[in-house]
Formats: sequence, C-alpha cells, structure tokens
Amino acid sequence: MPQVNLLPGAISEILATVTDTHHITKADRYGLLAALLDESISSEDLTAIDRLLYSLRRGRIQMTTELSLVM
Repeated sequence: MPQVNLLPGAISEILATVTDTHHITKADRYGLLAALLDESISSEDLTAIDRLLYSLRRGRIQMTTELSLVM
C-alpha cells in the first residue's frame, strides 16, 4: 500500500486559502483526504478539518470543480 506523506503546514495553508476565498477546490479536497489517511495527523489539524467541514455544511464555503483557483 502506498505511503501518504503530508507536507508540513498543508492543512493550515488549505484552511487559510479556503477562509480567504470561500471556495474549496479539488486539490484542497484531495489534500484533506491525504491528511485524514495519515495516521500521525495532529489534533490541531483534525480540529482545522472539522472547522472546514462545519463551514461547508453551513453553506459558508462552496465546492468548486476546478483543480485550483490560482491563475
């Protein structure tokens, strides 16, 4: 089974970007998936993911089909 190695600070970067743009991209979602598959994820990162999912459920964040919002 392939090993998933998450970049340090990736979750906080996703959180900052999504908070700024109010959109979560495919790349962001794959990053969150990789983080959840990583068994050594910190409780701080889990809390950040919970905040993102809560905001998504409440409609504060929209999902986009684009890979990235960077132009």
